[in-house]
Amino acid sequence: MIVILGAILGAVTGAILARRRKGRLADVLQYAFVYALIFALVGLFATLAIHRSAM
Repeated sequence: MIVILGAILGAVTGAILARRRKGRLADVLQYAFVYALIFALVGLFATLAIHRSAM
């Protein structure tokens, strides 16, 4: 669940950042994808840490 929320939050953050920098559609999509990927990875590691500490 954290991974999905991270991906969504990352996509929104990347899209907003690209829009602020006056990016075209391709720029907005690329920023959204990269930020979604990064946030999803952070969410994955957070999920793993939470599950490891619960055991």
